[in-house]
Amino acid sequence: MKNLFLSICTVAFLASCGTMANSTSKVGKSQPSIAATKWVLADNVKGKTPTLNIDGAKVNGNAGCNSYFGTLSTDAAAGTFTASQMGSTKMACENMSVEQNFMSMMQKANKYVVSGNTLELYQDNLLLLKFNKAE
Repeated sequence: MKNLFLSICTVAFLASCGTMANSTSKVGKSQPSIAATKWVLADNVKGKTPTLNIDGAKVNGNAGCNSYFGTLSTDAAAGTFTASQMGSTKMACENMSVEQNFMSMMQKANKYVVSGNTLELYQDNLLLLKFNKAE
């Protein structure tokens, strides 16, 4: 009985590991181009919802309070994403933590995955931000 319980637990654990691996299996692999696209953060946040607008080698949008801008380098064949030289306007808002976290994660992201109308930004295999395509 003890061995049966241990076997069931082992199978359940291995199955859950396989599920986690499948969710990130596209990370670092060829992706569709995200040039000339617009995205809205999928999470509900307090205040204005952050956006991501991609126009060639430039990125801009709203970080939750302030407008931001920067340069963007992507490689669709490798699924890489690098936002750099980021700047923003400097208005003070009620909930600056959303904006600070958003900007920090944008700069940490190094990979992207597109699945239908969803864009996910990763730092290696760690999901940082998830966006829905803007209409």
